[in-house]
Amino acid sequence: MKASLAKTRFVVQEHHARQRHYDFRLEMAGVLKSWALPKGPSLNPAEKRLAVMVNDHSIEYFDFEGIIPAGQSGAGPVVVWDQGAYELLEGGDPVKALEAGKIVMALHGKILKGGFTLVKMKGRGEKNWLLIKKKDEYSHTSWTLQQALTEQKKSRLRKKMPPCETR
Repeated sequence: MKASLAKTRFVVQEHHARQRHYDFRLEMAGVLKSWALPKGPSLNPAEKRLAVMVNDHSIEYFDFEGIIPAGQSGAGPVVVWDQGAYELLEGGDPVKALEAGKIVMALHGKILKGGFTLVKMKGRGEKNWLLIKKKDEYSHTSWTLQQALTEQKKSRLRKKMPPCETR
């Protein structure tokens, strides 16, 4: 049985903190389970992307965009890079998949589409995972990540605190 699309959203936020990275978030168990992707996601199955698990974020953080003020954790511009729904391709419970260290899913976003696996790296600490694109009709071996934060978009962002504190 596959997970319900109505309750399983994902978002990728482009975050220009001290170092630019991308925050990959999966909605499950009433929170956004979150991973920082130093190089961002990829549609190239040959590129295994490091995904460092970070603190859960509240659901209210899902569509946050703004400039986190200097002196605050994560200071810098944040914009939504992609969002949509996800469904499990193996198992029916995302929390059990997370606890098992392997989430096999299909993403239904504007940019990220098709099969992906998020797998915990063995022997590399509790927080290190890999995000891997599956070979399918949406994979691209010559794919290049494009930034969402343009100068025009940055000029429209305002300084504001995220809607919640991270947990």
